[in-house]
Amino acid sequence: MTNETKLSVNINKIATLRNARGGNVPDVIEAAVNCERFGAQGITVHPRPDERHIRYQDVYDLKKTVTTEFNIEGYPSDKFINLVLDVKPAQVTLVPDPPEALTSNAGWNIPAHMDFLRSVIEMFHKENIRTSIFIDADPMMISAAKDTGTDRVELYTESYARNFSQHPQNAIKDFVATAQEANLQGIGLNAGHDLSLANLQYFKRNIPGLLEVSIGHALICDALYLGLEKTIQSYLQQLK
Repeated sequence: MTNETKLSVNINKIATLRNARGGNVPDVIEAAVNCERFGAQGITVHPRPDERHIRYQDVYDLKKTVTTEFNIEGYPSDKFINLVLDVKPAQVTLVPDPPEALTSNAGWNIPAHMDFLRSVIEMFHKENIRTSIFIDADPMMISAAKDTGTDRVELYTESYARNFSQHPQNAIKDFVATAQEANLQGIGLNAGHDLSLANLQYFKRNIPGLLEVSIGHALICDALYLGLEKTIQSYLQQLK
C-alpha cells in the first residue's frame, strides 16, 4: 500500500501579486482559506527579511486562520527564529539561502553547519514544532541530518524538474537513493521546488515514503489558467 503524500500550497506568489499593487488584493488569507477548502492539506509560507512577498504580519494572521498544517520556511536568522517560536506552526523548514536570494537554490551543507542546526532544532523541539531541513539529493546528507535531531528533510527538487523532460530515470536517480536512505534512518521525507503537473506524478511514484510536497510557483501559475479549485484537485490527483 502506498503512503499518502500531503499537498502543502505555498502562497508566496499570491502575496507577490498583492504587493505589486499595494492594498490587499488578492487577499492571502482568503487564498489560504480557499486552498484548504479545495483540498490542500497544508499552507506554506516563506517570509523573507525584506517582506517582498509574505509579510511577517501575514504569518501571524495566517496562524489564526489555517486549519490544516501550517509550514513556515526560511533561513534561521534571529528574527525568523523569534517569529517561529511566537507563531508555533506545525512545521518549520530550515533553508540555507541568504536574504538577497531570489529563491531557494541549494540545500544545506549539514556537516559544515551541524552545531548551528542542532541548536536551532533543539529550540523548536522544546515548543513541539516539527522540523525539516532543506537538502540536495545526496544520501550522504541523511546521516548528518539524523545527527541534527531533525524530524524530516525536504528534498530540493530543482535539478529533478530541470532534467525530467530529457531523461526522467536519470533525473530522479539521486532522489530515490536519498529517499531510501532517509527511510532506513527513520527520517521523514518532504520535497519541493519546481514540482509541477508535468513532473509530480512520476516523482510520487518513484520516491518511497514521500510524506509531503510543497508547491507554489507552478501551482499558482496553473491556477491562472485552470482556476484554483481545479488546479488543486489536479495536483492532488497526481499524488494518488
